[in-house]
Amino acid sequence: MSTDFVRSNTRLAPVPFLPELVLHQAEEPIELWERTEAAGAEQPPPFWAFAWAGGQALARHVLDDPDLVAGRSVLDLATGSGLVAVAAARAGARPVTANDIDPLSLAAAEANAQANGVEVRTVEGDLLEDGYAEADVILAGDVFYSREMAGRVLPFLRRAAGRGALVLVGDPGRAYLPIEAMILRSTYDVPVIEALESVAVRRTSVWQVVIHPR
Repeated sequence: MSTDFVRSNTRLAPVPFLPELVLHQAEEPIELWERTEAAGAEQPPPFWAFAWAGGQALARHVLDDPDLVAGRSVLDLATGSGLVAVAAARAGARPVTANDIDPLSLAAAEANAQANGVEVRTVEGDLLEDGYAEADVILAGDVFYSREMAGRVLPFLRRAAGRGALVLVGDPGRAYLPIEAMILRSTYDVPVIEALESVAVRRTSVWQVVIHPR
């Protein structure tokens, strides 16, 4: 699996909410999803082939306020397509690291960084146990999609905030978002793929993880 697979199963096109960026996106999202499901448990779902609402909002937030990341090291946790990492690099973050457990996700992040003329390095694996002390800023889009994931990712994010990192989360109101541990920064109406989200637009917020929420 490589960037060749990513390119052959997607089309390079602007992101609806971020027209200044392009992304390798699935032309037939359901067909690609069904193909990966048919491949069995060894093949994760193709989260890397879509611009999810949380990532779009987080990327928009960073591009609109580049001082959040400019000149700072950034980790994009569970990067998916690499969209947020690409936005951070475009906003002047250095270095930018895209992390995921799916090798195809990292291949997509590399292809999308190249398509946008920015540099993003990749780290494969589960960082939630050991942490990641190298980043000044942690960005996480759409990571609270299940109870299990929320239970693992929140301690990671709070540890990062506790050591002084800026920790931002993009989320379209997923069921397991722990807003009691966060403060609201911005809200957007983000266009999404109706075949995947059942709606054409999702109200999506950017939150900051804090140790002592107000």
